Amino acid sequence: MNHNYSFSAFSKQSSKGILVIYGDILIKILKQTWVLFLLFLSKISEISEGQSFYIYLGVLVVFMFSLVRAYLSYINFKFKIENNHFVLKKGIIRKTNTSIAFDRIQNINFKQNLIQQFINVYGVSIETAGSNKTEIVIKALSHSKALALKELISTTDTSSEVPIEKEKPLLNIKIKELLKVSLTENHFRSLLLLLALIIGFFQQIEPILESLGGKEFLDEYLNQSTEAILGSIILLVVLILFLMFVSVCSSFVRIFLRHFNLVLFVKKDAFEIYQGLLTKKSIVLKIQKVQSITVSSNPFKRWVGISYVIFKQALSGKVKNKKDKLIKIIGCEHNQVNLIKNHLFDIRELDSSQKQFTDSYYKLRMLFQSFLILVSINIVIFSIFDILYILFINLLLIPFSFFLVHKKNKKTFYKISNNLILVGKGLIETHHTYFQLFKVQNVKMKQTIFQQRKDVVDLILQTASGKIKIPCISTKNGTDIYNHILFNVENSKQPWM
Repeated sequence: MNHNYSFSAFSKQSSKGILVIYGDILIKILKQTWVLFLLFLSKISEISEGQSFYIYLGVLVVFMFSLVRAYLSYINFKFKIENNHFVLKKGIIRKTNTSIAFDRIQNINFKQNLIQQFINVYGVSIETAGSNKTEIVIKALSHSKALALKELISTTDTSSEVPIEKEKPLLNIKIKELLKVSLTENHFRSLLLLLALIIGFFQQIEPILESLGGKEFLDEYLNQSTEAILGSIILLVVLILFLMFVSVCSSFVRIFLRHFNLVLFVKKDAFEIYQGLLTKKSIVLKIQKVQSITVSSNPFKRWVGISYVIFKQALSGKVKNKKDKLIKIIGCEHNQVNLIKNHLFDIRELDSSQKQFTDSYYKLRMLFQSFLILVSINIVIFSIFDILYILFINLLLIPFSFFLVHKKNKKTFYKISNNLILVGKGLIETHHTYFQLFKVQNVKMKQTIFQQRKDVVDLILQTASGKIKIPCISTKNGTDIYNHILFNVENSKQPWM
């Protein structure tokens, strides 16, 4: 070990952590009360001196109470390492003791937000598979102490290695790739999110405008503007293009801030990922804990030659938003994707395997579902407009539906070898999931009465990171894969966690 820290006895965070905790508390309060603050500013001329005194006194009490709370949180937060366990004590009134074995730790995250960068400390969070939230969060450690803690907790021995700044990364995503990613994002979704934020903002400030007597003026102005825009096709097109431009810019800013200088290093048994501009993050991801990886792309991403690589780990069933737990490497070129796959699996096993597609029943089922959706759309459109020729929209909807069914059917396939399985799916986007068979927790075949008539089944692989489904394959192929996976699981001695 290349440090002088001993974690055998309880130690505290850096004393600068009081500022970080204090800042976090104030930010939470501000997020919950910013509307009240704006309301106070709008009525400040109507408030008497006596009322102002009590308001300012209340604000001062909140600031002082938050400072006392931050101090008490700091002095009651203690941690140590004992018998390959991370032990944590914390709490002001309700005390909690947490002990986590090293082999349960999935990844270690290091973060520096603006406050932490300013006072030169690091935040550390430790995640396991058995919880729906991050179990351990340390607000402030010095750089050297954070590195020492990482060296002890992760099984990666970095004592004899070159300092991280001098190592050659496995991949480095530069600004050019970030620009490609931002241009190929789902801007329709970003546009809807932008509109939702604008609507939410106006709903929040509506009480303030009403108190200022400006609500009627704003409503009249919006109505006139909306009528003017809807009355001019050119203005409508310009507005849509402007919103799309704002959407592209917002996507670039979001991606640039979150993934700036994205670098992936490979240690003996772990990936180390560094990224971020305003908030710098470092993630230590143990290779053994990776349950599967998914390589995702869309037509625009394939056109510019990039993909996403998503690492999936074991998740608790209590986790509501599982997307937040995914670790994603964006803007990867084809050779970089292959480098990541080769560090996790012997991908050559799949080269000799033949790609297997779903039974024709799968396409027929999707066509029937599309027919029902089209009938529902036609009924709704005709009931609203009550004009027969509006149904000519089917000249566009029917070919488009056939196109989507064809694309989804073509993208749904699987390849299987002795130890690996590749499952493909997608509609507009394409997702290829790679999974080691010995990590399957449960496998089952499902068959509806309609599938029974066609002699096809759905094969569902239950993993620690979620379900992997192969739909509508022949019963014989499903049975062969079922037996092959069970044989692989029973005879494998490799740890899957």
